[in-house]
Amino acid sequence: MTKQIYRLRQSTRPAPTAGEPTSGPLTAEELQLAARNHSMPLEALRQDVTPPGLHYVLTHFDIPDADAASWHLLIGGAVERAQELSLAALKKDPAITVPVTLECAGNGRSLLTPRPLSQPWVLEAVGTAEWTGVPLAYLLGKAGVLAEAVEVVFTGADAGIQGGVRQRYARSLPIREAMRPDVVLAYQMNGNDLPPQHGYPLRLVVPGWYGMTSVKWLESIDVVTSPFMGFQQHMAYRYQDTADDVGTPVSRIRIRSLMVPPGIPDFFTRKRVLPHGPVMLQGRAWSGEGAVTGVEVGIDGKWLRAQLEKPAGPFAWCKWTLPWVADPGEHELACRATDATGAVQPLEQNWNYQGIGNNMVHRVSVTVE
Repeated sequence: MTKQIYRLRQSTRPAPTAGEPTSGPLTAEELQLAARNHSMPLEALRQDVTPPGLHYVLTHFDIPDADAASWHLLIGGAVERAQELSLAALKKDPAITVPVTLECAGNGRSLLTPRPLSQPWVLEAVGTAEWTGVPLAYLLGKAGVLAEAVEVVFTGADAGIQGGVRQRYARSLPIREAMRPDVVLAYQMNGNDLPPQHGYPLRLVVPGWYGMTSVKWLESIDVVTSPFMGFQQHMAYRYQDTADDVGTPVSRIRIRSLMVPPGIPDFFTRKRVLPHGPVMLQGRAWSGEGAVTGVEVGIDGKWLRAQLEKPAGPFAWCKWTLPWVADPGEHELACRATDATGAVQPLEQNWNYQGIGNNMVHRVSVTVE
């Protein structure tokens, strides 16, 4: 019986994207999404902490018009003591500050061939901030999680329709992840109140996981005794080969590195131009699976080991540098990172139906004068 129900559910599953992948030009709908959302300029990789206005933003629906004075957080479900907390009450609880690199799971989607139809990120859907708030485990401890609980569901105030399903944006975490000491309900970003686009007045931040997990404009937390089957968990954010493939859920961030493009850009093509001579190549690397253990920089196909600096925290990006004496001519630069699990960025694309987790190496073409 279980298998029959499962197959029926899969055969009728709504599509998480707006159509089949394409090799054609960007559509009007993709351009509209690109205008609404915001990527981080690669030159911001020079900074340890990304200013809120430069940090990437993906908003699935509309930004809610939140009133902090009347806002409350509800904690319920499989707990001994349900909670209803105001923002003022939350700010009286013990607080932590955690430096975290967040990356959209769809980062790199527009580079895939064929291209899945959704937000057409290039490479810049990332940012690192210092998030301040109450540890989730502390609040769950106060509520008293029941022994039969398996997941914690987080629901935001943002509402809309995706895949034909009317919904509020919601995601879940396994109990073991929710009880980590570094998962935070954040009310500050880089020492100030959350900006509206980053989840004001309260958001979840889950270090090491792709950004879809860090629910913004948080309104309720429900401890549940069976797996959450909401759209953003069960239909979207899955590694699939085809639309009908059940797939596997997206979770932790795959190893990635990016380079600060050297020199100056051509306005339209963004192709880089720089004078010949010494130049310090630099960038950042991060992984949600383990510490970054190495970065190699490719110069016209020859790979050289870069120097790594210590990150601000276990889930914050680390800086890498490599000196290069640039000879006149056309050159291709690249960077690839390795983490403690042994994972290495691939040279080719990680293609999948939703365009998720494409962490192939970053390549930069430069003209040296």
